[in-house]
This record gives sequence, C-alpha cells and structure tokens, in this order.
Amino acid sequence: MKKHIYIYSPSGAVRDKAAFKRGIARLKSLGHEVEIDSAALRSHLRFAGDDDTRVAAIARACASGADVALVSRGGYGLTRILPHIPYAEVARAIGQGMKFVGHSDFTAFQNAVLAKTGAQTWAGPALGTDFGTEEEPDDIMQACFDDLLSDQGEGSGWRLPAVRRSAKNPPDNAAHTVPTRQQTPITELSTSGVLWGGNLAVFVSLLGTPYFPAIQNGILFFEDVAEYPWRIERMLTQLLHAGVLAQQKAIVFGQFTNYTATPHDKGFKLQTVVDWLSHQINVPVLMGLPFGHVPTKVLLPVGAQVALEVEGRDAFVLWGHQHDHDHAHKH
Repeated sequence: MKKHIYIYSPSGAVRDKAAFKRGIARLKSLGHEVEIDSAALRSHLRFAGDDDTRVAAIARACASGADVALVSRGGYGLTRILPHIPYAEVARAIGQGMKFVGHSDFTAFQNAVLAKTGAQTWAGPALGTDFGTEEEPDDIMQACFDDLLSDQGEGSGWRLPAVRRSAKNPPDNAAHTVPTRQQTPITELSTSGVLWGGNLAVFVSLLGTPYFPAIQNGILFFEDVAEYPWRIERMLTQLLHAGVLAQQKAIVFGQFTNYTATPHDKGFKLQTVVDWLSHQINVPVLMGLPFGHVPTKVLLPVGAQVALEVEGRDAFVLWGHQHDHDHAHKH
C-alpha cells in the first residue's frame, strides 16, 4: 500500500528537527514515498517562512499529485494567509483524490476551505508530534491513518465518560444559568449532519470572517490545549451568543489538555463548563472524543456528512456510504 505523502509547513517553524526526521523515516519505513516541500524547514520569526513562502508551499502541495498532504506541525500562522490561499487549486486537488491532513492551527485552513469551496479535509495527525515521537507512535492513530490511506475508514467510536453526578443535581453554577434546560445523561442518540469544528481557539478566531462556514444542523467538534476551563467557556460563550451552537445537531468535546486548575477556580473545571453549556442550548453535548493534542487521535472528515450514534455509553461518528444512505430516510 505505497502512497505518496507530501510534507509541508503552512504554520509554525519546525524547531524539533529530530522529530521531523524521525517522522519522515517512519513513513518511509512503512513503504511510502515521502516528498518534502522545499520550504518545509524554513524559519521566519515564529513561522515556517514568511507569508508568501507558506502560501507557495500550499500551492506546491496542491500540484504535487500526492495522495496525502500532511502538515509538519501546527503552531500559528494560517489565519494570516487565509485571503491568499489558492482555494480553487486546493479544491481541485481534493477532487482528484488528495487528502489534506492536520490539526491545531490547521483548523483555520480546514474551515476556510469548507467555507470557500465546500471541499472536505481531514482532522488528524501532524508529522512531528505524531509520527516523530521518540517512542513508537500511537497504535490507534497509526491504524486510523492506514485506513485513510487505503480508503477503508468508515467511522470512529469511543466510550462516553461515566456520569459523575445525578441528573437531579444542578451543575455547579446553575444559579447563574438562564434559561435552565434540565438534561439527563444522553444514552441514546441517532442524528446526522456535516462534521465541522476543530481547535476551539482557532475556530472562534474565524467567527465573523468570510472563512467561517455557514453550517446549520451540523455535528460540531472541539479540542484545545493549554486553555483553562474559564477560557474555554469564554470562547464557547462567544459562539453561543453568535447563535452558532444552538443551530447544530450536536456538540462533541474532544480532548482538552495541558492546563492546571488554580485555587481561585474553587472547583470550576471543564465538567462545569460542559454542564453549563448543556443548560444553555437544547442540543446534545457529548464528551470524550479521542481527538486533540494527544497521542491517541482518530481521523475525522471535516466537511463530510456523518451520522452520530449513541447507544448507552458507546458513541460513534460514521461516514461510510452505507451509513449515509441508512440515515438519509431518518432525517
């Protein structure tokens, strides 16, 4: 299953050259042809080259004819160049079978492409952090990537977290909740819609711009790193007040990592935020999606029609053709 993988750097500069080289070596060891963009290791300020350099790298990725265009890393930089991305070329490459893969700052590219062209990209690994690890890369991540390369992937499943409080008890900050919509734990759900979202901070930064997709009745997923729960709530509040969240079929929380609560929080945590949000909108809110700045990450088709199923504590995001057909008559 030899595939052509194009490595490019549209965001932050690659500082960990050893991880970059390990990632290349690992992909080659799996039998793939790995093509490295000529500017992949450029550095300008904190970016992988100046803005023009990174736009040109995206254009070269489009023209490479590769099966997969995989980002070297995230960081910051894509929002700066959104007006200059060659969207027609990106859409043409995707139409010819190229799969653009990444996460974190790549959220800006994914949602801009979706807004401008309707084309589908993939939320998934980056070269350095996922394939360039000193230890063996995560088995689940690799299996999902292999499924993507072989066009075998049809969905991802996970176990919803156990409910730690009774449905009779209000959330910690219920006194400040208006209006109140008491929700019991979700144990059964069958819905469908366009999957979109990504890194919460990057996603919110697109709101009100031409690069924010106008999607209603979608499945919206989020993840983030190094953001305190109160900051997460503040970003969600912006989306709430903008009317985005209430227009979706479901909100799915991925992994929120690398933050530490402070004494000032007095028990205010991510679960507090989720409980609060669940009482603001009449939309199912799920947790535990294995995606984010973590080793174990599934691949998700951003911009694709998916089915979201919950049976007990088992949740599934399904995008195989058969699943799309099965749900067409339900919704």
